[in-house]
Amino acid sequence: MTQSNPLRVAMVAGEPSGDLLAASLLGGLARTLPAATRFYGIGGPRMTAQGFEAHWPMDKLAVRGYVEALRHIPEILGIRNELKRQLLAEPPHAFIGVDAPDFNFGLEQPLRAAGIASIHFVCPSIWAWRGGRIKTIAKAVDHMLCVFPFETALLEKAGVPATYVGHPLADEIPLEPDVAGARAALGLPAAGPIVAVLPGSRRSEIGLIGQTFFEAMAIMQRREPGLTFVMPAATPALRELLQPLVAAHPGLALTITDGDAQRAMTASDAVLVKSGTVTLEAALLKKPMVISYKVPWLTGQIMRRQGYLPYVGLPNILAGRFVVPELLQHFATPEALADATLVQLRDDANRRTLTEVFTQMHLTLRKNTAERAAEAVARVIEARKPRL
Repeated sequence: MTQSNPLRVAMVAGEPSGDLLAASLLGGLARTLPAATRFYGIGGPRMTAQGFEAHWPMDKLAVRGYVEALRHIPEILGIRNELKRQLLAEPPHAFIGVDAPDFNFGLEQPLRAAGIASIHFVCPSIWAWRGGRIKTIAKAVDHMLCVFPFETALLEKAGVPATYVGHPLADEIPLEPDVAGARAALGLPAAGPIVAVLPGSRRSEIGLIGQTFFEAMAIMQRREPGLTFVMPAATPALRELLQPLVAAHPGLALTITDGDAQRAMTASDAVLVKSGTVTLEAALLKKPMVISYKVPWLTGQIMRRQGYLPYVGLPNILAGRFVVPELLQHFATPEALADATLVQLRDDANRRTLTEVFTQMHLTLRKNTAERAAEAVARVIEARKPRL
């Protein structure tokens, strides 16, 4: 492409984990595609730091759960329709949907039908639930970038070209975490047991499980008086939301950090964490953990009926068995969470086993994702050049 007609790549990421993935990909694309390439669409702060033009902020799409999304549907559909109109009026050379499948597939399908190369980064969990989505994927996607190794065979069987690119977190996180350095950086005790507690990065998540996690911390501290807790608050607004819970538990030896979840987990000996990508991060940091979540009853029923696997946490899914406990919905009582977390903290044999399991997982996922993904995108764009 010439300077007067630079390459244009539209992208959409809809939540913090997608922002991380997209930012990694943008770094690789900046080294692979021409310097004048323009990247634009919907994204978060990590993407904009890479020079991405965010026409809408990512948090407009960051809504979790079926029931919770209902009141946001009109605004979200309005954004998607306007973005579709813009992209069809001035077609990019490629569109990359980063996760957010419910939003992105509805956009990718008409763009692909119009001849725009459609790439999707992160295969939806068709191996875990909603397997019928494979038909939608086949209609919407020219090429899938997969972060887990077993996904490519499933997609190719359905006629969807795919490339395994690994996970950028595995490239970013060192094989041996610097626990002492993380404790020093956060002002935490150099010695003594520390539990990192991560109730989520959304207001709705903290509203559903925050009280339970704080009560679990109180129980743990009564049983283990020397225990220290660290909890990252993703934003100032979330820190403010946590303050009533902190005030209600004045005896807790708790440090709340401004974000920095990875360093907080690095500093810890065990982690109590809500389900999501952060559980993979904890595994790559080689941490024993307890995975939990609570969602509204109806959302939980829908998820349960559509699920294929007995586990929801990424460490268990990747291991193919329960390597860490999951306490979900009504099973996530303060007493149960405290019991399970203290076992993870105290069981040295379990810690050694998990270190072996998580190290192998780390090596499998460490594939220089930014470069691999960028090369795959470049190949798709190059193959489409005669049609542009």
